[in-house]
Amino acid sequence: MHDEQPSQTALMAAGGRAAHLLVDQEPHLFHDTVALRLLGERGEEVVGYHRAYGDHIVLAGTRAQVTARSAYAERHLAARIGEGVAQYVILGAGLDTFAYRTTPAAGPAIYEVDHPATQAWKRALLAAAGLAPPPGLAFTGVDFETDDLVQRLVADGFDPGRPAVVSWLGVCMYLTREALDATLAALGGLAPGTELIAEYALPPELRDARGAEYAAFALPAAEERGEPWLSFFTPGELSALLERHGLRTVEHVRQADAVDPALWARKDALRPADLCRLVRAVVARP
Repeated sequence: MHDEQPSQTALMAAGGRAAHLLVDQEPHLFHDTVALRLLGERGEEVVGYHRAYGDHIVLAGTRAQVTARSAYAERHLAARIGEGVAQYVILGAGLDTFAYRTTPAAGPAIYEVDHPATQAWKRALLAAAGLAPPPGLAFTGVDFETDDLVQRLVADGFDPGRPAVVSWLGVCMYLTREALDATLAALGGLAPGTELIAEYALPPELRDARGAEYAAFALPAAEERGEPWLSFFTPGELSALLERHGLRTVEHVRQADAVDPALWARKDALRPADLCRLVRAVVARP
């Protein structure tokens, strides 16, 4: 949220996931069948932009980014659930719809973590769309500048002694290094085997041509709407930061590799860009 206004970043991410199913050709990278309904009237407006101007690199790039990262995160979440992990924490949840696309009886306990103002906005959208939060979902309101993340999670039923999967998508680039340090310190203290899937932005020298072109449009627009990108990492820098907080890097993943490479053999405007990457890391045993 910015000045108590809904986050344009969260709105555009959900709109990109919704538009992907309506604008891009099959095969689809990811199926978010709830995002359009959740967005209501705003959804029709945002999808309308994608219908009219969907070949523009910012709109096509947004669809590629938000679908590829969600597909990767939810694929690894499903694998960990199959191994018995029963807690899923979504940091900076925004308008994430995972909890509304799953069968509660078969899923983990879900903790949507975000600023209370963002959560109030989402709850209003859910109510307007007739979407009821499922059993097993907790809205964990956190002001990352002042609140203790783990303490807030525990108050909502989270067990820090049991492994969890933590996703942190579309957030790190908007945070200062200090805020990132504080959150990683909290995550590094969770149970061994806890897995973090995070998205981060590359510095200019590591971006490919499409990533640089996307950044030339997207970063000034983000700053103009009051949500500037603040943090950039090389893979080595981020791995070192994770290591300092007790998290062992498993892999760094380019957008092109976040889904089956065959899905990028397309005739529409969807193309991968190397501007943001994913990192998967686990809390190491002491």
